[in-house]
Amino acid sequence: MQVKESSTEMEEERAYGAHVVVFPFHGQSHINPMLQLSKRLASKGLKITVATTLSGMNSMQAGTGSIAFEPIYDDCIEGGFAGPGGLIGFLERFKASATRCLPDLIKKAEKSEYPVKCLVYDANLPWALNIAKQLGVSGAAFFTQSCAAIASYYPMYMEMSDEPLPVPAFSMPGLRPPGIPNLPSLGSVEGRFPPIIRIILNQFSNIEKADWIIFNSFDKLEEEEINVCKIQVIKWMANLWPVVRTIGPTVPSVYLDKRVKDDADYGFNLYKPNSETCMSWLNTKKPGSVVYISFGSTAAGLNAEQMTEMAGALRQTSSNFLWVVKANEDSNLPNNFVEETSTKGLLVAWCPQLEVLAHPAIGCFVTHCGWNSTAEAISFGVPMVGMPLYLDEMTNAYFLETVWAVGVQPKVDEKGLATRGEIDRCISEVMHGERGQEIKKNAMQWKKFAKEAVDEGGSSDKNINEIVARLVGT
Repeated sequence: MQVKESSTEMEEERAYGAHVVVFPFHGQSHINPMLQLSKRLASKGLKITVATTLSGMNSMQAGTGSIAFEPIYDDCIEGGFAGPGGLIGFLERFKASATRCLPDLIKKAEKSEYPVKCLVYDANLPWALNIAKQLGVSGAAFFTQSCAAIASYYPMYMEMSDEPLPVPAFSMPGLRPPGIPNLPSLGSVEGRFPPIIRIILNQFSNIEKADWIIFNSFDKLEEEEINVCKIQVIKWMANLWPVVRTIGPTVPSVYLDKRVKDDADYGFNLYKPNSETCMSWLNTKKPGSVVYISFGSTAAGLNAEQMTEMAGALRQTSSNFLWVVKANEDSNLPNNFVEETSTKGLLVAWCPQLEVLAHPAIGCFVTHCGWNSTAEAISFGVPMVGMPLYLDEMTNAYFLETVWAVGVQPKVDEKGLATRGEIDRCISEVMHGERGQEIKKNAMQWKKFAKEAVDEGGSSDKNINEIVARLVGT
């Protein structure tokens, strides 16, 4: 496809320090963190162009300031993940289109006043680094998962490559193995490394060639001695890749340091949130009285059996609750559940999560422990009940309970099922128990650390300034 003209030509004339192209993978949990980094870089005087799918570009036009967007793949015509071949088919079509259009975009800028100095690409798209190197621009791999999660994957990559580990694996005793999501389009899950795991592990295929390796995290979260735990994930990573830098949490600036103008929302939502209903309902509740339950934006959420147990736990709990039940999940709700719990609960198909977590009525977040949700809860000082489903969520849940001490995990049976009694026990412990008081205290401490990281002179701010200085100086 031809690269279309974008808002770039209509942009107000101004001087920039350098030009950066940001190339996210498709999906809300990938686009939003990279969009937030784009806003940070733009606030420091860089020209930013986000190269994305046509549907992503159309969704992100509002609320993103002076950032320009360029479509490099028309997924509106070819159906995205729902098109031929499912996820694998999408990845093949996306790569074929992007490997044509991304170089064209960078070459086009060579003739302008601001040639591209750096390509910041989602680490799930390692072939993008090859494009950057071929065109003589810097390449920065952006990991949308935590340092600890990537540390847990790396030994698997070396095993898959039949290579010895250059350093001992980072120790996480008691960590549950990563589950595999039910994605029929990926085919068989037989063998040590099923297709979805191979896709994830390929992030490491050329990582040593990156000029920077960027994480949506912050140093204190994964490096320093906190409470009784000494965690040194970043130090472990630096032995492999000295160019590792944390730049998060990538939460809109209005909730943290307030230094990025008009940055109050991510700018991209896969679903339309029911904002007015959610916020009006929360406004009627006492501070710390509401349990918020959400299992993320991906299509695969709780299975029918776990939905039944969750509903049973919410029937039992003495707390008010706000539960996000997506359209593909509501058929798994028990009969009459909504009517029977209407005096204490609200069910919505989607909600404005940032506004919800920031609301004083929220006392606990029952979460799948996706990294964005985990980082948001930490940034807002909200205690968690972690119910991971698969992949990096296992690592995030392990850290929130074992290392950061900001939540608990329900025990699960041999099928990975958490019973209603166990879920209710964990909610009660966080909301009302003695341990819950300590968890709330820790959560507020981490909120303070998150703000310090992105504020002027914080670890993430320094790392971003370092990157900007190198780009402007080249």
